[in-house]
Amino acid sequence: MSAMTQQDHISNVLAERYASPAMRAIWSGEGKVRLERDYWIAVLKGQRDLGIPVPDGVIEAYERVKDQVNLESIMRRERITRHDVKARIEEFCDLAGHEHLHKGMTSRDLTENVEQLQVYRGLQLIETKSIAALIRFAKHAKQFRDMPFTARTHNVAAQVTTLGKRIAMFGEEMLLAHQSLVNVLNTYPARGLKGAVGTRLDQITLFNGDAGKARALEQQILRHLGLPKSFDAVGQVYPRSLDFRAVSVLVDLASGPGSFAKTLRLMAGHELASEGFAKGQVGSSAMPHKMNSRSCERINGLHVVLKGYLAMAAGLSGDQWNEGDVSCSVVRRVMLPDTFLAMDGLLETLLSVLDQMEIFDAVVATELNRYLPFLLTTTVMMEAVKKGAGREGAHEAIKEHAVAAIRDLRTGKIVQNDLLQRLAADKRLAMSEAELSQVLDHGRANSGDAGAQVDHFAEQVDALAKANPEAAKYAPGAIL
Repeated sequence: MSAMTQQDHISNVLAERYASPAMRAIWSGEGKVRLERDYWIAVLKGQRDLGIPVPDGVIEAYERVKDQVNLESIMRRERITRHDVKARIEEFCDLAGHEHLHKGMTSRDLTENVEQLQVYRGLQLIETKSIAALIRFAKHAKQFRDMPFTARTHNVAAQVTTLGKRIAMFGEEMLLAHQSLVNVLNTYPARGLKGAVGTRLDQITLFNGDAGKARALEQQILRHLGLPKSFDAVGQVYPRSLDFRAVSVLVDLASGPGSFAKTLRLMAGHELASEGFAKGQVGSSAMPHKMNSRSCERINGLHVVLKGYLAMAAGLSGDQWNEGDVSCSVVRRVMLPDTFLAMDGLLETLLSVLDQMEIFDAVVATELNRYLPFLLTTTVMMEAVKKGAGREGAHEAIKEHAVAAIRDLRTGKIVQNDLLQRLAADKRLAMSEAELSQVLDHGRANSGDAGAQVDHFAEQVDALAKANPEAAKYAPGAIL
């Protein structure tokens, strides 16, 4: 690399800082050139098998040099041709010493299918990592299935739940998104080998008017790509709504982890939990005591990045001119690789958090004890109604005492929650202190249907893990 090139080089932070080597390999410039060369060779082999003459040794010559990728040389050619595919054709042919590539093909016969292969393989890698994350969600949900925990709505203490139920809630959201991802993979169509406007005219001409052979070639290429199906009546480009579908399912898949990460950050602020703090890690350059939830913050930040790319994908959907144009090119060059790099980094970070997170039982219990009388006000109201109190009258009485008790706690007038004693003294409720204490004791461990909900989530994930043993064994790489 020349000094000028080094000076001009701008790194891709998503690739260099967040994504795994496996995802980088799918989307790197060198990786794409290798996929294109494999594709060209597959087309050439298919044409030969269907009767197009290819001299002996030609295919072997291309295969010998397909891994000799010099991006700088290709770029020099492109500055002259101002056409990326033509530059890559010339480079590959010069290396092989032959000119037998790209017969009957337009640029989009190459680029559309190869980019779709990158998307498809990226989605497959994401699916593996998403299953690995779901397995960890299920593990934690089962571990904390019965731990009483203060649930919050509007970020205010609400009722008793269990920590396992909270984790299962976010895991279930991700599980639903994973099912959508599987559907995208199972129905993802290649553009296929369709020519300049989608009619296969040039391939049919190459085969002396035999449309059957042109179709057979496309089927052979489809098997090479490994995609489940292909468009039939497509134009020069496949519909960009397919890109939107792929990007949107990744945003969907990141949403459960996003809410989990945000909640874990809130929990860490109350010292209920931690995302983990490695030996030698520094939380703040100024404040030595800080143990920030920086990995969870990264998850939330990358989710925002993904939603930005979703807006870009939406901008291309339904914007096709006739059989196609290339105004989408600059957007897709940025959007497609960076979407997958960002999602990969998000999942790698999520897996690390799920492997390293800590729950502080004593703080969880202290918080629950502080809020428990407030968390049981709906139960007290139902018990009072069963004893003959009017529902609205009971609601008003409990509200008066709850608001007064919490104000006194906040101002330091009292140091222990005395709500139950206040309620016992109110004749509108007709409940004794003993009855209210019984409600308190029962309510501490009464989290409704939380345990069964955890079990149902875990059963679904266990079945997924058994069907995907490689995903079950996946371990994240080290993250910055």
